[in-house]
Amino acid sequence: MQTWALELGFSQIGVTGVDLSTAEEGLQAWLDAGFHGSMAYMASHGMKRARPSELVSGTVSVITARMDYLPMKAPVDWMHQEMARSARPSEAVVSLYARGRDYHKVLRHRLAQLQTKLAQAIGPFGHRVFTDSAPVLEAELACRSGLGWRGKNTLVLQREAGSMFFLGELFVDFALPASYPVTTHCGQCTACIDLCPTKAIVGPQRLDAKRCISYLTIEHAGPIPHEFRPLIGNRIYGCDECQLVCPWNKYAQRSPLADFDSRQALVGADLVELLGWSEDEFLQRTEGSAIRRIGHARWLRNVALAAGNALRRLSPQETTALQIVLQSLLTHGDEVVREQVAWSLQQGQAAG
Repeated sequence: MQTWALELGFSQIGVTGVDLSTAEEGLQAWLDAGFHGSMAYMASHGMKRARPSELVSGTVSVITARMDYLPMKAPVDWMHQEMARSARPSEAVVSLYARGRDYHKVLRHRLAQLQTKLAQAIGPFGHRVFTDSAPVLEAELACRSGLGWRGKNTLVLQREAGSMFFLGELFVDFALPASYPVTTHCGQCTACIDLCPTKAIVGPQRLDAKRCISYLTIEHAGPIPHEFRPLIGNRIYGCDECQLVCPWNKYAQRSPLADFDSRQALVGADLVELLGWSEDEFLQRTEGSAIRRIGHARWLRNVALAAGNALRRLSPQETTALQIVLQSLLTHGDEVVREQVAWSLQQGQAAG
């Protein structure tokens, strides 16, 4: 099965059972603390996340898979280059994982192909494929099946691959020998905790999503709280900060798939250009991308926020184009966009 997985572009697979009862207390504590923010679906599904056999009746084993997503043409010093982006205020930064094709589509398709190969070898069986799309404790299943350990930033880490990979699962209705978990290797390192811009990692393996830039720019639908706006900087979709400072990511592996190659329009793009995208252009530019799910209005909110932060840092000569395009959005049909644009223009006035 490992050979089939590698042929399909997966980096590693593992197997675990369905008893995740020891994870229920931690999940409930996280929900009780309100760390899920406005992601009501996290609470509505309750403990079903920790009970695979309730989610899919008859499930006996879970085949887990990880897929590296670092673009195949990423330069040797990719970590340094990515870190440097935050120092260029007029450049929009999109999280690395979202610059290529929507990972949901890539992994689901290839997990389905893995299932087909397995069925051809042993005969038909009950199954269901998941990739960040249902109440599944993906990181917990990955760690229990030996794909890595839980880093202090809550991401799964692997000694030979860091954390730059996606996770997916194939639930099956027959027993498979379980693979073994690996030991943790974070040691005394707290780089991810110390350098999180919004202090969202409130303790080892404890994330307050309400403070996380990825949550704020992707999951959160309303106005972004004022206290976080300056801290977001020029990040318009997601955040890689805790991964870029993780020592293990010097071992991140490049993907063999062209699916995760970065789209030119999403790398090093100028804020003025992105604010000028019409809804039609946004939909065209993000076709087949995970970014499309946030919609044009939320995209404009994020880019406008980054523009406001840029206005505080750029020279008066550099801000004219940004101010003009922001002013053109003061009458946008979306109330959240209008509020964000007004705030951003105020940043320019305060800086002046």
